[in-house]
Amino acid sequence: MNNLANILTFSRIVLIPLMVGSFYLKGDLANWLSFAIFSIAGTTDFLDGYVARKLNQTSKLGTFMDPIADKLLIAAALMMMVSFGRIEGYSVLAALVILCREFVVSGLREFLADLKVSLPVTVLAKWKTTIQIFALGFLLVGEASPAAIPSILIGDVCLWVAAALTLYTGWDYLRSGLKHM
Repeated sequence: MNNLANILTFSRIVLIPLMVGSFYLKGDLANWLSFAIFSIAGTTDFLDGYVARKLNQTSKLGTFMDPIADKLLIAAALMMMVSFGRIEGYSVLAALVILCREFVVSGLREFLADLKVSLPVTVLAKWKTTIQIFALGFLLVGEASPAAIPSILIGDVCLWVAAALTLYTGWDYLRSGLKHM
């Protein structure tokens, strides 16, 4: 871990237990603190790729760990909010779609790597991740947001948009990968 991009990737993983732990605090502080930690972690997702490209600090370790760090962050936030009832009812289905797609695409990438076939991230998949991060950010703030900002509603809508994009991009990756099976 000798470059800034890798440090940013691993910092995202280190922030996950802090985010989850802060959610156990009481009151609005818990919401805002978990949101702040999640936002910092989400920002490292953008920064590690940017730094790796701009400073030519790409590495095999970073290429391997970056998608894992992303999936761990999203999965931890989803599981935590389902557990605490922030994501409930039919919205649990959207969370489930997001989690399932992540497992399928990860497995597909692993399978294709054995065949020396890469499955590059699409622009739409990057948008999907961005919308997921926004959705989870709003849901983390929850009822602690100012009355004028319906955070839970915005988070739920964004979660469903992310789930729809998740299905589409997952199918797109699967279709591309099936050509090699």
